[in-house]
Amino acid sequence: MAVKRHIDEQGETTVTNDNRKPTTTDAGIPVSSDEHSLSVGPDGPIVLHDHYLMEQMAAFNREMIPDRQPHAKGGGAFGHFEVTHDVSRYTKAAFLQPGKKTDMVARFSTVAGESGSPDTWRDPRGFALKFYTEEGNFDMVGNNTPVFFVRDPLKFQHFIHSQKRRADNGLRDHDMQWDFWTLSPESAHQVTWLMGDRGVPATWRHMNGYSSHTYMWVNEEGERFWVKYHFKTDQGIKCMTQEQADQMAGSDADYHRRDLFNAIDRGDHPTWTLHVQIMPFEDAKTYRINPFDLTKIWPHEDYPLIEVGKMTLDRNPIDFHTEIEQAAFQPNNSVPGTGFSPDKMLLARTISYADAHRARLGVNYQQIPVNSPKCAPVNSYSKGGRMRISNVSDPVYAPNSKGGSHADAQRYPETSTWQADGEFVRAAYTLRKDDGDFNQANDLVNKVMDQEARDRLVNNIVGHVSAGVEEPVLSRVFEYWKNVDETIGRRVEEGVMANRQQQ
Repeated sequence: MAVKRHIDEQGETTVTNDNRKPTTTDAGIPVSSDEHSLSVGPDGPIVLHDHYLMEQMAAFNREMIPDRQPHAKGGGAFGHFEVTHDVSRYTKAAFLQPGKKTDMVARFSTVAGESGSPDTWRDPRGFALKFYTEEGNFDMVGNNTPVFFVRDPLKFQHFIHSQKRRADNGLRDHDMQWDFWTLSPESAHQVTWLMGDRGVPATWRHMNGYSSHTYMWVNEEGERFWVKYHFKTDQGIKCMTQEQADQMAGSDADYHRRDLFNAIDRGDHPTWTLHVQIMPFEDAKTYRINPFDLTKIWPHEDYPLIEVGKMTLDRNPIDFHTEIEQAAFQPNNSVPGTGFSPDKMLLARTISYADAHRARLGVNYQQIPVNSPKCAPVNSYSKGGRMRISNVSDPVYAPNSKGGSHADAQRYPETSTWQADGEFVRAAYTLRKDDGDFNQANDLVNKVMDQEARDRLVNNIVGHVSAGVEEPVLSRVFEYWKNVDETIGRRVEEGVMANRQQQ
C-alpha cells in the first residue's frame, strides 16, 4: 500500500493514504490530529478539556498492571542533597538555599523494558529524584539524556507502544521502532544520543541525569527565570560497547541494580554535582531556539552551567518492593520557588504521572512511607479510598468555619505563571531561526563526537537496523540519517546493504 509523506512549510511531517481509516476516540468519534494536543496558540499551554489527550493518557496508564508502563525495570537508593553554592538570586525554594541539606530518594531505570528485562539493553535511562523538603516533596523526573524523542504528549503513548512488543507475536520489533522514528523527524536528536555511546551506560553511577524539561524558578522578589537541571556524575562518564552490553545481558541481567547496591554496601557512595542553566524570563520570547521544545538543548555558550550542590546516595533500601517499587515520582510535586513552563510534554506529565500512580498503587499512594512528606505537614481534604492509612478528621470540606485548613494566597501566591493567548489549535510549536529537527543532531555528531565515537554510532545503527527493518521503512532510515549528516547516512546505508548481501 503506497504511503505519501509530505513536509509542510512548518517542517511538519504528514502521512496520507486514501485507503487509511480515520483515527477515532474509543467512542468512535473521529479526531483531528494524531500528533498535536489542543493548545492556546501554537506556543501556549495545553488545555484540560482536550478530552482525546486525556483519554490517550488515562488509557495508556492503565494498560499494564501492576508494573510501571515505561520505566518498569529499575532500582534506587536513598541519600541527601546539599547546596554548596548560592542560587538564592534565582529561587526562593527552601531546599535550594545556601548550606541546606535535604534527604532524598533516587530511582534509575530503563524505559522500554519490562520488569525482568536486562539492564544493559540499549535504551534511555530514567533518572527520577524525590526531595523531602520542609515545604513538601519536590520531584524531578529526568533521563540520562538532555532531550527526548517527541515534543507533544499526544505522541508519547504511540512512541512507547512502538518500543514495546507487537500485538501479534509479543516480540519487540526494530522495524516498528524505525517506522515511528523516521515518521517523527523531531526524534533525530534523541535517537542520535541513543545510538551513540551513552545508549548503554557502564553503570548508573557513571551517567549524568537531566531534567530535560524546562522548569521555572521564582525568587523572593517574584522575579521569574527558566531553568534546566544537570546532575553531572562525579564518577565520570563511562559506557559499554554494544558487544559488552550484549554479553552482560546474557550473563547478569541485573548488573546495574547489583552494581549500585554493592557500591553503596561497601561504602563507595556515588555522588552527582547539580548544575543549572538559567534563562532570564524575557529571553524565551526571542531566543533563536524554542526553549520549551523537549527535543532541543540550550547551547552552553548561550546559557552556561551554574553549580548548585551535590547529591550523595549512601543508603540502600531495606525492602526493595516497599521503598523502590512503590516509589512514585511526579513532576507536579513543585514547591514554592519552583514551577512549570509552556513545555507541552511537561504540562501533560503533571497530570499523567499522578494518574499512573493512582492506577498502579491506588488513590492513596502518597501515604506509602517512601512517598510521604518527611519534613512538611499534610493538611489536605482528601478522604476515604482504597488503602487509606492516615486518619481523617472533620471538617472534610472547604470552605468551612470549623477550624479546618485554608489556602493562603498572600503567603503562597501563584507566582510561577506566564501569559498566553491565541485560538485553540492543534499545531506544532512556531518554528524559530534554529528550530530544525536535524540541526542539533548534526551538532552532536560533528561537534561533540570524535571520529571513534562516530564510528561506534554507525556500527550501532547498522546493527540495529539490520535486525529486521524492511522496506519501506528501510529507505526512510537511510534518508533520516542523511538528514542528520550526509556522511553518516551514506555509511549507514552501505553497512546495512553489505550485511544484507552477506545473509
